[in-house]
Amino acid sequence: MVINRLLNNNVVITVDSNGEEIIVMGKGIGYQKAKGDTIDEEKINKIFRISNKDVSNKLQELLDSIPMEFVKLSNAIIEYAQEVLDKKLNESIYISLSDHIYTAVKRIKNGVTVKNALLWEIKRFYKEEFEIGMKALEIIEKKTRVRLPDDEAGFIALHIVNAQLNEEQPMVEGITKLIHEILTIVRIHFGVEFKEESVFYYRFITHLKFFSQRLFQHNTYNGDSDDDLLDVIKCKYSEAFECILKIKTFIKKKYDYDLTSDEMIYLTIHVEKVIQDSRL
Repeated sequence: MVINRLLNNNVVITVDSNGEEIIVMGKGIGYQKAKGDTIDEEKINKIFRISNKDVSNKLQELLDSIPMEFVKLSNAIIEYAQEVLDKKLNESIYISLSDHIYTAVKRIKNGVTVKNALLWEIKRFYKEEFEIGMKALEIIEKKTRVRLPDDEAGFIALHIVNAQLNEEQPMVEGITKLIHEILTIVRIHFGVEFKEESVFYYRFITHLKFFSQRLFQHNTYNGDSDDDLLDVIKCKYSEAFECILKIKTFIKKKYDYDLTSDEMIYLTIHVEKVIQDSRL
């Protein structure tokens, strides 16, 4: 391997045996080196292969401005998250998470803490991701000797959710708020508290995640259902349907989005099931 570009003493850009550009990290791997010099492969302790060229370029820029340890920290957390979730995350998380952790640790060292206004919702709507976030705090503390607050576990969880949905964080925050708003309408309408460990609640939350994502993407769902089926659902689950009408009015007013007949049907069924389960 030869150096194509030198980022700093610890990070260089080269190509692998297939001619693919890779980012190579290792202590002192670029010390007193220049473009065209051979890499001491014994010093390599991490190789990044990023298929997205834009992400690769941004990661190179980031590596030039923050300590290498924070990218390695993020990589450890990302690998753990992918193992737990059993899915590959969007490569952009290497940039967003590395930058976030570096900034968060620096803030804490300067005595500055940032409250996560969505922490309550994140804990309940994205339980797996929040647990990964808590594990991430342990990984960060072990390497930096800085213990970040639980609020940061929530922020890390949002980065992981982003990387699964392939969306920007503002949209995921919007999705989380909308789910909370719909649940609040349902809870107040029926005067009940949800059984958050039940399978019906889990299915309802899952449905709301996909519904909210469609709403923010302006991607209306229209299935094969007709108005006759909606009339049947309206009669069979009249109390739940009354609640859905409130949700429909709220969403139209705040988000300028019209619920379709199919969306009203599925929401009514989910609300009926979760409320019946909560009343047991």
